[in-house]
Amino acid sequence: MSQDEKDSRRKVTPDELLALIGASPADNLQGLSTAVPWKSKWVGELVRFAFDYQNVLDVVGKRIEVFGPWAIAGAWQSSVMDTFVTGPIRAQARMAAGSGRNPDLISDMNGWIYKGYSRLLYTMTGFFIEDGKFSREKARKTSTTKKGYQFLKNYMEEFAQLEHSYNNIGLTRLKAMKELLRCLLVVITETRPADGKLPFTPKDPSVSFEDYLAVNRVRLENLHRENVFDIKDYSERVTGGKIGFSRYEYVEGSTLHRVRLRDYPLPRGLKSNGKILYMVTPLINKPELFDLASGKSVIEGMHKEGYHVYLVDHGDPGWDETELGLDFYGKTLHDLYLDILAKRHPGAEILIMAYCMGGTLILPYLARRAEELLAAGRPMDVKKVALMASPVKFDDAGSGHADIRTLIRRDYDPRLMKELFGAVNIPPQVIEFGMNEIQPAVQFNVMLGFYARAENPEAVADTAPFLYWLTHGTRFPVNAHIQWIQNIFLDNQIYEGKFRLPSANPKFDGQPVNMEFLRKAEVTIFEYKGSRDPIAPAGSCVAADIWGMSAANVSGRKGRTRNVSIEKNIGHIFVGSRRHLAEYLAAVNKFYKH
Repeated sequence: MSQDEKDSRRKVTPDELLALIGASPADNLQGLSTAVPWKSKWVGELVRFAFDYQNVLDVVGKRIEVFGPWAIAGAWQSSVMDTFVTGPIRAQARMAAGSGRNPDLISDMNGWIYKGYSRLLYTMTGFFIEDGKFSREKARKTSTTKKGYQFLKNYMEEFAQLEHSYNNIGLTRLKAMKELLRCLLVVITETRPADGKLPFTPKDPSVSFEDYLAVNRVRLENLHRENVFDIKDYSERVTGGKIGFSRYEYVEGSTLHRVRLRDYPLPRGLKSNGKILYMVTPLINKPELFDLASGKSVIEGMHKEGYHVYLVDHGDPGWDETELGLDFYGKTLHDLYLDILAKRHPGAEILIMAYCMGGTLILPYLARRAEELLAAGRPMDVKKVALMASPVKFDDAGSGHADIRTLIRRDYDPRLMKELFGAVNIPPQVIEFGMNEIQPAVQFNVMLGFYARAENPEAVADTAPFLYWLTHGTRFPVNAHIQWIQNIFLDNQIYEGKFRLPSANPKFDGQPVNMEFLRKAEVTIFEYKGSRDPIAPAGSCVAADIWGMSAANVSGRKGRTRNVSIEKNIGHIFVGSRRHLAEYLAAVNKFYKH
């Protein structure tokens, strides 16, 4: 018997290999429709209980004259708690957030599991790549020999160790990565799973199994070529931590704390239309969402129409921003920046474009500005504002925000936020945790969708800037965050007409903003919203229906420009799609030019 014959064995199947891993948290055996970080939630409850107990002990300890020996005992216990429990927790949270790490150690461990899993996918796939192509011959030998089986078995044992260490269940990011592993095993063995379910099943049911294998060999070749099995690591390597397409400079004299005003001058060869566009970004995202790449840049699109673009860059807030509130981010900044623009471009029309919470906060600012100017006998100087997925109505009924409001009432503790992050601000991982709670299976869908598009090599390279933006948020100033949650989300103050802003005019200073002044000042609102947007549901994006020059407000007044409201079958971050962005740019330019 030859050596080859001694080494040969029955062809291994995908099911046989996956059985070596066994049932794990990556399998979603519970049939959940979203990811459930149950360990993180459990630990979070313990942390909150510890700080609540510490607070009770502090209260008792400060009332020695009333409670006598009980208060002394309380003070002693409080000291012990602070030394051995709450103090170390507070220190760890602040050190992690201050250094950019995830303060949730369990979630941080999951991050290392993703890295390890992607490394295994890369090296295992690479074993079968020869000169950039997936070798069917090598796969055949590996799946039909004892030596090859041992090679595959060793890998399955490593995958198993990572999967069984995972801390989440449901439709998770790791489950999406395991779908790619299943695909790899099918391609290696060229055998269908016993249940007949193929990862990345083609939409066309007439596609043969042989064609399916060919497409997925290409998918694996593309992923291996760029080592893009983990989207966060890939985006960091490709971008080097720098994203943004258009050239800009910071405006002198615009620095307020960490916030600065970016000036995006018209590129050479483009003719100015004489209009100034002031872009307002959210506090929790890098502003490069507006400028990801050529063909995926709002700024590039507006430049082509002749606008001179300025953009608010909130930076990454530090310790000196912790006490700043919405009066600063929603009033002080815009007063300074619009004054700068008026001086730089005397007589030019200033238009506003705002995304998400940037739009939510700019509306009461414009109403307050209208109050101030009209009271001074001066006309309103900003007449058109374009909103992108900007919610203004927050209730438990038609707004679509019932789930997140329930989540906030149940889990959000402003005192705990101050305790843990009061010196470093709310880290992006905490914000992301909340966003994931209201977007069912978002990490699974993003990861699986990326793998699905990887059969096209251009789709892989095209996504790096967006993936970096998606996986790298910014910190939210802690005081402003508490006010955003309480005043906007829970109390619905903007919609109810109870939101307060400061003013140089004593008549308005600290008083509720009268949103009706948007109509009195003849401000026209353009609203662009998505029917598939869970963060800013269409039912919450109603500014154009109720304020400014709405159809109801200008009924019977012929010739008056009216608000524009457009709802599309899109999600929250629609500007990442070339097609959706092109549709938006066409619509908003029509509005501005009308």
